Amino acid sequence: MNQFANLLQTPHSGYHWDGSSSRFFEGWYYRVTLPDWGQTFGFMYSIEDPIGCQPHSGGSAQVLGPEDGYLCRTFPDVEQFWASPSSLALGHWGKTDLAIPAKYLDPLTFDNHIQQGYQATATWNQGKISDPATGDYCHWRYQIEPIYGWASRDEPQQSTAGWLSSFQIFEPGWQILMAHGWATGWIEWKGQRYEFTNAPAYGEKNWGRSFPQKWFWLNCNSFDHEPDLALTAGGGRRGVLWWMESAALIGIHYQGKFYEFVPWNSQVCWQIQPWGSWQMQARNADYEVELTSTTNRPGTPLRAPTEQGLIFICRDTMQGEITLELRSRQGGTPKTILNAHSSLCGLEVGGEPWDEAWIGEAKLPWIS
Repeated sequence: MNQFANLLQTPHSGYHWDGSSSRFFEGWYYRVTLPDWGQTFGFMYSIEDPIGCQPHSGGSAQVLGPEDGYLCRTFPDVEQFWASPSSLALGHWGKTDLAIPAKYLDPLTFDNHIQQGYQATATWNQGKISDPATGDYCHWRYQIEPIYGWASRDEPQQSTAGWLSSFQIFEPGWQILMAHGWATGWIEWKGQRYEFTNAPAYGEKNWGRSFPQKWFWLNCNSFDHEPDLALTAGGGRRGVLWWMESAALIGIHYQGKFYEFVPWNSQVCWQIQPWGSWQMQARNADYEVELTSTTNRPGTPLRAPTEQGLIFICRDTMQGEITLELRSRQGGTPKTILNAHSSLCGLEVGGEPWDEAWIGEAKLPWIS
């Protein structure tokens, strides 16, 4: 990891498992957007019950590819998974001819000896998986230059869920690892090779003993004519100690500044349809934001860790339409800071039930 990446390391970048036998999962998400092709790749890695010999012990790598195509490979052997407790670094080997403990390998050694698997850090993502039934495959190898973690430029990095996320209060935990960066390398997908230089990249993770009952997510860092703009927003019903709560946030990085709208500093509202429309609004004493995102695509079912193991429980598209308007409230009359659009927004709904629109609001009592 280079020095710049170290400065941008966020809280919770390291692996959270404490070695216990209680139910546990951790998942990582890497995204690369390719504006020249109008496509996106999302790489999703997960590990469940890493102590082994449990009904749901094992790991997986899922790839959401062009036109929302999908590949998945599971890795049952938890002994072939490795991760750093102090930094963003992890990997899982499937088929290999190496008879050594799993660890980070130099890229050439990985290519030569790992037939199925992946390895990833804050500055690198590499892997290969294939579907034995169809022969479809994905190989990827690219380096990452982090630009934004989860804070304004040159400021200390923040926990996405606030300082209380350092304690085992929220289930699950959620951390944006890299709101924006540049990826350079290549991806081979079902026979087509995509080579790219300085493509928008993104990373996040979640972990804990349970997944949210229900959630939604929006992510985009490839806006029209705005290369220095990144958005991540989402919400869900999650466990807080012995009760459930609805929480949501909007985070925007733009021209070096982090605009954070979270329940402890803002009023955050949402209107999310079961599929097709995502709307959010938030405001605090200084700023307000409005997000409107839609898709006419059917979306792709994806797997997520649950009490029943890794099952299809969420739906995604990486080609949503989004408009973002950010305004300043300082000085009385709201003044537009930014009005942006993209056709490459990542959109997700997950959990259940989703048989009607979810209209909600999150704020603490002192927010007016």
